[in-house]
Amino acid sequence: MNSIILLIARVLLALIFVLAGFQKFGAIGGTAGYIESVGLPMPTILAWLAAIFEAVAGLAILVGFRTTIVAWLLALFCVFTGVVFHFDPADQMQMISLMKNLAIAGGFLALAVAGPGAISVDRVRR
Repeated sequence: MNSIILLIARVLLALIFVLAGFQKFGAIGGTAGYIESVGLPMPTILAWLAAIFEAVAGLAILVGFRTTIVAWLLALFCVFTGVVFHFDPADQMQMISLMKNLAIAGGFLALAVAGPGAISVDRVRR
């Protein structure tokens, strides 16, 4: 039963990143504009890197490939993007987005510790 629950957890955690990553491919200009609005350098390059990272890392979590490493990277990504893009104590919606990013990071940290479960590429590779 634990393997099924870990699979469901991976699907739920991966879904947002797979969808967001592929969505960014079609909206690089908008993503770059958002990145530029917070003052980060090279917004177009960062937009492409974010799209690629989110799509690839999301797919890796989905299938359970290099799960521990990818989960750590996504946890750091969630904390970084949450703080950089959503930390605005004067805006309740932005603070809710920050808290959601932190909660997702917590889910990835739990996954990094628990591992991908038996239904995963990692398990087949062992």
